[in-house]
Amino acid sequence: MRHSTTVLILAISSAFAAGLAVSPTGHLLSEAHAEAAGLAPMMIDLASLKHADLPTTSNPEMNARSLVTTDNATIAIQSGNVKKHIHLKTDEIQYIIEGSGSMWLGGERRDFKPGTLIIVPKGTPHAGTIVTSGPVKAIAIKIPPQGKDDVVLVD
Repeated sequence: MRHSTTVLILAISSAFAAGLAVSPTGHLLSEAHAEAAGLAPMMIDLASLKHADLPTTSNPEMNARSLVTTDNATIAIQSGNVKKHIHLKTDEIQYIIEGSGSMWLGGERRDFKPGTLIIVPKGTPHAGTIVTSGPVKAIAIKIPPQGKDDVVLVD
């Protein structure tokens, strides 16, 4: 378990540091507005956030909250389910915090559980459609930040 936590911290730190290295003017999003002065040190207890604590999205099965954004990457927490889709311009890395089930990743269905790190290169169909224990809560890192037009539903 300790090794999984170390891997998660290294993966998130590496992705975030890469974005910051190229974008020293990144900023942290609060629920209402961005802090103009740049990133601020803080701690967020992601384990205590429940599905109902997160803002709803246009997808009735998914709630999400942005945590950090820079010009080159975003980190969010999301909870719920999503239909099969692709991102044409955005790579996605997800770390499952809570919940289990199976999802489409490319052309195959893959099982996941807490501690699973999921790498979704841009253009890869993916979806979480069978939840065995949930709701599923994940940290989602998008590189570069995902535009509103960068979700294409697929069959």
